[in-house]
Amino acid sequence: MPWGKATSGQWRYALRNSIAMCLALSIAYALELDEPYWAMTSAAVVSFPTVGGVISKSLGRIAGSLIGATASLIIAGHTLNDPWLFTFSMAFWLALCTWISSQYQNNAAYAFALAGYTAAIIAFPLVNTTETTELWNIAQSRVCEVIVGILSGGFMMMVLPSTSDGSALITALRNMHNRLLDHAALLWQPQTSDAIRSAHENIIGQILTMNLLRIQAFWSHYRFRQQNALFNYLLHQQLRLTSIISSVRRLLHNWPDAPASIAPLLTELTQELTRPDANKYSIARLLQRLAPDPDNADDYRHRAFWLRLRYFCWLYLDSSRWLNRLENATPVTDLTPPGAPSLARHTDNAENSWSAFRTFCVIVVTGAWTIATTWETGDAAMTLAAICCVLYSASPSPVGSVNMLLRTLLLLSLFSFVVKFGLMVQISELWQFLIFLFPLLTTMQLLKLQHKKYAGLWGQLIVFMGSFISVTNPPEYDFASYLNENLSKVVGVALCWVAFSVLRPSSDKRKGRRHIRAIRRAFIDQLSRRPQRSEGNFESLVYHHISQLSNSKDELTRRWLLRWGVVLLNCTHVVWQLRDWETRSDPLSQVRDVCIATLRNIMSEKGVRQRPLEQSLAELQLICDTLSRHHNPAARDLAGIIWRLYCSLQQLEHAVVIPDTQSPING
Repeated sequence: MPWGKATSGQWRYALRNSIAMCLALSIAYALELDEPYWAMTSAAVVSFPTVGGVISKSLGRIAGSLIGATASLIIAGHTLNDPWLFTFSMAFWLALCTWISSQYQNNAAYAFALAGYTAAIIAFPLVNTTETTELWNIAQSRVCEVIVGILSGGFMMMVLPSTSDGSALITALRNMHNRLLDHAALLWQPQTSDAIRSAHENIIGQILTMNLLRIQAFWSHYRFRQQNALFNYLLHQQLRLTSIISSVRRLLHNWPDAPASIAPLLTELTQELTRPDANKYSIARLLQRLAPDPDNADDYRHRAFWLRLRYFCWLYLDSSRWLNRLENATPVTDLTPPGAPSLARHTDNAENSWSAFRTFCVIVVTGAWTIATTWETGDAAMTLAAICCVLYSASPSPVGSVNMLLRTLLLLSLFSFVVKFGLMVQISELWQFLIFLFPLLTTMQLLKLQHKKYAGLWGQLIVFMGSFISVTNPPEYDFASYLNENLSKVVGVALCWVAFSVLRPSSDKRKGRRHIRAIRRAFIDQLSRRPQRSEGNFESLVYHHISQLSNSKDELTRRWLLRWGVVLLNCTHVVWQLRDWETRSDPLSQVRDVCIATLRNIMSEKGVRQRPLEQSLAELQLICDTLSRHHNPAARDLAGIIWRLYCSLQQLEHAVVIPDTQSPING
């Protein structure tokens, strides 16, 4: 049974959220709000396991509710007398909220999504209303119910606090820091397999996911707000370490005569870095054993590999030092890390516009059906349709999400019928109903935590249960109205299912092409004299693109998106390193300009030009061999940098053509 095997943390989470929902319902009932179950729903929505999650979600919910209530007052107040104008105005507002919420992430996306369906919740029930003054009463009642639910959830978080967001983030950063060494040991093996590609994708996704923990930690306590710059810096450092790991792998794969002693020394080096007392001296002694032979000065490959490996070690030790200072910091410790930009993100404007168009069509079709048939409960169908379109437009598999919601509504229809007409009609006091509701909610919360496979279903049952049971003040027990309203809710979600099936989101193959084109477009900007993005900003942008298809089942598209991202990222690191030669006035600077011009010739937004690519690779190899025999040591260092560029570009020679479509290179 769920009660016996629940841990103390699960009990705390379940009791906190269940008490918050019951408390919100009681307060809203005592304030004589007309639909107090919305307060219970609001408390369920902000039931996050951490303090920062509750605070950030609550702020987004309050802002979204106020914006949505204001929009409903403006739209319904001016268009309620004309049903068609009202329908098109609401459809436009919901489409706009869908588009804006898709453009952002985290709290901003949640606030605009809530602004959309809050306006639907307030305005659609007024389609049969002639008194515009009632609009203000309903709007302020909905906002009050939302705020009551949020305050109840926040109060219970103070009474039964959860684990600290900052501590969870610091632990995650430390675990990822240690895992990067295991990842390096895996990628520096000579063989290539799908496990290596999937491991690289997982590392990227987990580092970017920690950015969500950083945001929650920012809202949880002032101490973590003070360290926000350091958290952001460490995330950038881990992304850079991931890039260097893939760069070293490329060098190893393109080094035909690498010494046999490299592999065991790399293993010894990673083991030394795992030690908590590792320092630059101990690492330098190991790097000295890996250093190139001074008598073989023209071996630019060995020197380039050694310099890149040394850069990885120094960067790793620097991250270890900052992590140690962060873990041992007191509330008054002032940590000032180097500056780092916020993690970049990308928005798919084509997909977002398509989602907004789908929302507009669903609301217009549902509204037209309601107007033509004079459906009394059509407002419930339009409300659920609006909620589904706005919420699930950004979902990786919206049809699956709508299917789950349909199952939820059918289960709740049967359950709420038994509760409402079997139990609630026999009681006259709210406290009697709470005796039944509290253990029910606690059990459902425990089941959600213990059964990860069905966590989404249990979560939806908890959130939507209030609107189906409909605890109103005064209570209503009209069976015909209850049946029609539940049927209209199911019909509204079913219309969304049809819309997502007909106006389907783009396939993963098309999304992959758009992400690849966006990466190439950003890389071309990196080749300009004054790029818009810094090296770190471009790096995080590339990894953001790669992570967008991490759950895709199209393996070939995922592979080429990862390959394009890694190749262009390695080339970008070389370009920024070549720019360091800009102050030089000797002929070596002209060689640098030739290399950057070579990249401009072979790269375009549409893809790589195959014939110039072959010519450029031959030219780069010739430059490396020529510079390796130069008398100036700086020329041999430049030969190693150019060889890194050669190794990165060579991976694009192995492109394959996807059947019945374009080449992934020419996308």
